[in-house]
Amino acid sequence: MIARLAHAKLNVFLRVLGRREDGFHDVETVILPLELHDRLTFEEADGLDVVVEGPRAGELDAAGGDALIVRAAHAWSRAAGLDAPRARVTLDKRIPVAAGLGGGSADAAATILALDELHGTDLPRETLLGIAAAVGSDVPALLHGGPVYAYGRGDLVTPVHAQTTHWVIAPSGSSVATEDAYAWWDERGETGPDPGAVIASFEAGNDAILGSALFDDLQAPVVARHPSIAETIQTLLDAGALGAAMTGSGPTVVALARHMAHADQVAEAVPGAFVTAGPPRTMDAPSGVV
Repeated sequence: MIARLAHAKLNVFLRVLGRREDGFHDVETVILPLELHDRLTFEEADGLDVVVEGPRAGELDAAGGDALIVRAAHAWSRAAGLDAPRARVTLDKRIPVAAGLGGGSADAAATILALDELHGTDLPRETLLGIAAAVGSDVPALLHGGPVYAYGRGDLVTPVHAQTTHWVIAPSGSSVATEDAYAWWDERGETGPDPGAVIASFEAGNDAILGSALFDDLQAPVVARHPSIAETIQTLLDAGALGAAMTGSGPTVVALARHMAHADQVAEAVPGAFVTAGPPRTMDAPSGVV
């Protein structure tokens, strides 16, 4: 049996450059993996069987189930020259679903890596990244296993240095489909500033500047449909956060804190908010294996 942690992510910034001919959007972003994670186990089986349990299992079922895990398993099996994936996958679902935290993409990345190890195929890294890109735009970044600058449609990744940062995560009671968020941006969205200052402050560990520079180009069009997001951002700022913004396609809001105790204090201002850090210590394990 192989066990893997699938880490949630946040977008330190998300800059949308425009719609592409293939229907995706060109973006720039820094993706930061978090301590928050799902846990997946993999065992050999005659076919593919996915079992979902854990505190967020109901959310995943309501959102359409384990589609990304299944898609990743079939994409990997085709690349490996197998007729079909052969594994029993058990998912302990802990990451909020359809929240902009990359839970489905993280599960897909973990599936690709675990199946490659389980069956001993040892596909080249570039092949694994190609499989990941075929499954979803965020999957290559989360397969990489550390903070990355992502561009193109999000599938091209370059590692970035990161100091430990502490975050308050404020999920919403609603959900936002990624395709909807980008469609709303197409209507009247704007492209944010050059991200050089954000990346520099992130790599240098200058939290004060980083907090003031957080941005997400999808935030304005999503807030227009979900105004409570703006209220959450303001509440976190009023509570002393260094900065706060929506992450990914939303509706989750993330807020940067000075340290863990400060994050605990800020989190008290928003019911249901919780604290995490990134990049995760658990990524020190080889390939995220636990």
